[in-house]
Amino acid sequence: MLSEKIEKGLIKQLNRESESSQLYLSMAFWVEKKGYEGICEFLYDHSNEERIHMLKLVRYINKRGGNIVLNGISIINVTYQSLKELFIKLLGHEKKISQKINYLVEISLQEKDYFTYNFLQWYVEEQIEEEALIKTVLDKIELIGEDKGGLYFFDQNMKNFHKKKNCD
Repeated sequence: MLSEKIEKGLIKQLNRESESSQLYLSMAFWVEKKGYEGICEFLYDHSNEERIHMLKLVRYINKRGGNIVLNGISIINVTYQSLKELFIKLLGHEKKISQKINYLVEISLQEKDYFTYNFLQWYVEEQIEEEALIKTVLDKIELIGEDKGGLYFFDQNMKNFHKKKNCD
C-alpha cells in the first residue's frame, strides 16, 4: 500500500509524463509543418515514449492499491522561431522532470518505501538518457547554425536515428 504522500507524488508525476507526451506531440506538429521529416519522427516517437512512461506509473500505482487521477490536458499550438529554440525549451522541460523524479526518490526514502524507491530507479536512469539525448541534439543544431544544407542533412540523420532507436 502506498502512503498518501507517495501516492500524490506519483499521480503528479504520471500527469507530468502525460503533459510531456503532449509537449513532444505539439512540437512534432510544428516541426512537421516546417518540413523536417526526421526531426518530426523523432518527436512523435518521444511523445509515444512519454505516454509509455505515464502508463508505467499507472500500472505501478494500481498494483500498489492507489487511485489514479488524470488531469485534463489540452494541446497548445505553439510556434517557435527556430529548431534551436524548440530544443532549448525541451531541454529545460526534461531538466524540470528530472528534478521532480529526484524529489519522488527523496520522498520514497523519507517514507521508507523501498518498493517505490526501487521502481523509481528506472525513471532516474531514463532522465539521464533523455537529458543527454536532447543536449546532444541541441549541440548539433547549434553547430549547424542556420546553414540550410546542414539542417537538411541533420534532418535526414534524425530519420536514421529514429529507425535505429526503434530497433534497439
